[in-house]
Amino acid sequence: MAYWLMKSEPETYGWSDLVGDGKTEWDGVRNPAAALHLRAMKVGDKAFFYHSGKNKAVVGVMEISRTARQDGEEARWVSVEVKPVETLARPVTLAAMKAEPKLAKLETLRQSRLSVSPVSDAEWKRILEMSR
Repeated sequence: MAYWLMKSEPETYGWSDLVGDGKTEWDGVRNPAAALHLRAMKVGDKAFFYHSGKNKAVVGVMEISRTARQDGEEARWVSVEVKPVETLARPVTLAAMKAEPKLAKLETLRQSRLSVSPVSDAEWKRILEMSR
């Protein structure tokens, strides 16, 4: 199983929207690196739902429920289906992640504009610990 972090602005589509819908198509990603990450996802992989924008924080855990398929007219863009797994007891803010030495290599901290990025096993575990 692989781990990911996926960003969405809560004003556009937030964690509460996903929980209410029960699943969603994670589409509209138009960055080549992020699209490569979407293509690499497998059913059962887990992803953090990260609220970008004003209140930057990891707020929930999702599961990839369908692998990549074409999103729109161009074959290079893809989407995946995700479903909610759990709401974190406490959001893990961007500031908290930046302050944690064990997360220094977290891809989203190194490439802040990337909307979909991998998370290592150790980083996944540490962010979950920080949420409790």
